[in-house]
Amino acid sequence: MEERFMTGDFQPEDSAVELSLRPHTLRDYVGQEAVKSSLDIYIQAALSRHDALDHMLLYGPPGLGKTTLATIVAAEMGQNIRVTSGPAIERPGDLASILANLNQGDVLFIDEIHRLSRSVEEVLYPAMEDFAIDIMIGKGPTARSIRVAVPKFTLVGATTRAGQLSAPLRDRFGILFRLEMYKPEELAAIVTRSASILGVEADREGMLEIARRSRGTPRIANRMLKRVRDYAQVRGSGVITLDIAREAIAMQGVDELGLDKVDRAVLSCMMDKFAGGPVGLDTLAATTGEDAVTIEDVYEPYLMQLGFIMKTPRGRVCTPAAWEHMKRTMPSAPKDGQMKMEI
Repeated sequence: MEERFMTGDFQPEDSAVELSLRPHTLRDYVGQEAVKSSLDIYIQAALSRHDALDHMLLYGPPGLGKTTLATIVAAEMGQNIRVTSGPAIERPGDLASILANLNQGDVLFIDEIHRLSRSVEEVLYPAMEDFAIDIMIGKGPTARSIRVAVPKFTLVGATTRAGQLSAPLRDRFGILFRLEMYKPEELAAIVTRSASILGVEADREGMLEIARRSRGTPRIANRMLKRVRDYAQVRGSGVITLDIAREAIAMQGVDELGLDKVDRAVLSCMMDKFAGGPVGLDTLAATTGEDAVTIEDVYEPYLMQLGFIMKTPRGRVCTPAAWEHMKRTMPSAPKDGQMKMEI
């Protein structure tokens, strides 16, 4: 079972932690201003009461900083954090073991919490509400249940699919935050900080260019920064300028809006083979060779955010903006009486 333990006390001299590029305080955390403002109040109130923070659910697209925010919560509360994931907790005994080894006030972070099994959730309910777990002793008619107290802790759950979270579990979270996509200016601030940590020289225009092509996601921005850094060291003077950033990102197959080869393949498939749609998800997956879940979770949200794809009852449809971006001529509407092919 995958489980990691991290201390809530950040040591500036710890270069290994620093190179992770993760901020360690709310002040260093860029973006999500509404979340930060509310969370700062909740943390200060809990600290003034010498109490644990209420259980918190973070949801939103991947790469927006849910794990980072959970680590910051532990650091701001001055507590330790245990990190695990829903798929890693296979049996109720696994969760009981984790809970029994927590200390008072610890933060338990469960990533992809919607993937917890029902039997594991049943153990989690009393732990969240009453800070106790029910353990069955014996089997058959002689079996009996005993309740064992666990230290008062804070559960931070993260998920990319809040709709798949069971209602009883969702209702037990006292704090719910949705993380939004980042603006280019916020991403520029993030990659500028990351560049200083990595010891990379860069100008403002180069940072903005990376930010504009990062799909509103800090994880992608930091990954792109490292690849541009490599390009600058080999093909340039080591300084990330606007031209270097453009050349390096173009070499990765990413265009000016952050669309990669798969994004463009999806749009091209819809336009070339289905006249822009409507086309069903399974048909689109089979035609492009990509997994349907990957298209739905990774590529489609950003294309919809850009206004390039619309969902209709009959399937996905390319918008005029998508035709314009792909530099293709949008087909004229079918004449009256002409049959439309439905996918």
